[in-house]
Amino acid sequence: MTPAEARERIRRRSDLNAFISLTEEEGTGPVVGVKDLVDVRGTVTTAGSRLLPEVPAERDAPVIARMRRFGCVVVGKTNLHEWAFGLTSENPHYGPVRNPLDPARVAGGSSGGSAAAVAAGLCDWALGTDTGGSIRVPAALCGVVGFKPTVGTVDTEGVVPLSRTLDTLGPLAPDVRSAAQALETMSELTGLLPERPPSRDRLRIAVPEGWDDDLRPEIEPAWRAVSEGLPRVRLPERRRLVDCGRTILFVEAAAFHRRRLEDHPDGFGADVLALLRQAARVDRREYRAALIEQSRLRLEVEAAMQDWDALLVPATRGPAPRIGAAHDRGLLSDTTRPFNTTGQPVIVLPAPLPGGDGLPVGVQVVGHFGEEAWLVQVALALEAAFAAERPAPST
Repeated sequence: MTPAEARERIRRRSDLNAFISLTEEEGTGPVVGVKDLVDVRGTVTTAGSRLLPEVPAERDAPVIARMRRFGCVVVGKTNLHEWAFGLTSENPHYGPVRNPLDPARVAGGSSGGSAAAVAAGLCDWALGTDTGGSIRVPAALCGVVGFKPTVGTVDTEGVVPLSRTLDTLGPLAPDVRSAAQALETMSELTGLLPERPPSRDRLRIAVPEGWDDDLRPEIEPAWRAVSEGLPRVRLPERRRLVDCGRTILFVEAAAFHRRRLEDHPDGFGADVLALLRQAARVDRREYRAALIEQSRLRLEVEAAMQDWDALLVPATRGPAPRIGAAHDRGLLSDTTRPFNTTGQPVIVLPAPLPGGDGLPVGVQVVGHFGEEAWLVQVALALEAAFAAERPAPST
């Protein structure tokens, strides 16, 4: 699509609140939405808040500068959960991001605007960030592909942080091929797309034992269909991985926002304010212990995966909540956060739905640390297998 076509589509779907601002950029390359944590020259970076100065960035973040070398055109800055500290993108300042598949439901967070923009066809692909599931949760809830690469793959300079230890940048796109191509424009990675991916039946894929025992009934049938018959592998207990990552995130987020929290507490939305106050109570000794535990957990997970090409893991344990409804954060992030703790690359795919309809169900394909190219091959093979399993559309 052209930038003008994208802007017209965005205006027609303004009800989704997918974008905070638009640019006037022109060009013939891919039209990209950028999560409004990332500096784009000439645009104000809001981080989904009203507390940052309304001053346009003077220069592009390195990731944007690299994307421009591939011809990418930034059409606008996408909406998000305030300060990227949440899972729904119900933003009190710029409006809730609505799920294009059911506008009464959230798009997920914190990269909700990026996922909604891709799902609604408002851009070719979008840039997101992921600290505890912020690419993968909205990708799953909106039925698109999300790619969280190995931590450190994409430069995070010029990006408003949440947790510098865990923050990761990656793309959301309509399919695996587009996501892989997008990641190549964002990073130094090359050669991610094979001439011919392996067939599904030649891959060694396992499921973490016990990690799918507590799925909501809206999720379970689709998950069972794609995971049936796969061998089980014993990973570290899920709660260890979740708690370790949350402790690191909380301490680093509280440190970054300490002065704002002291000087302008009324400038935060209620949910983010409550989280930051909770985060501020985490002891530094817990933080040091969590960093040591993180190293231990990475080794344990890698050892458990040594005989497998990838793991298949539910992206969420429940469906997209309704906007304004109370929700259990763990239902959305307890299966994504572990792989921020380990730093592994993960691609989320939409699973085929039994019966052919219903809310999207996302499946994580978890790869080995630093092996994005092989993960792309596995995801391409699964994507093709899932497409063959989808019921034909009714006529």
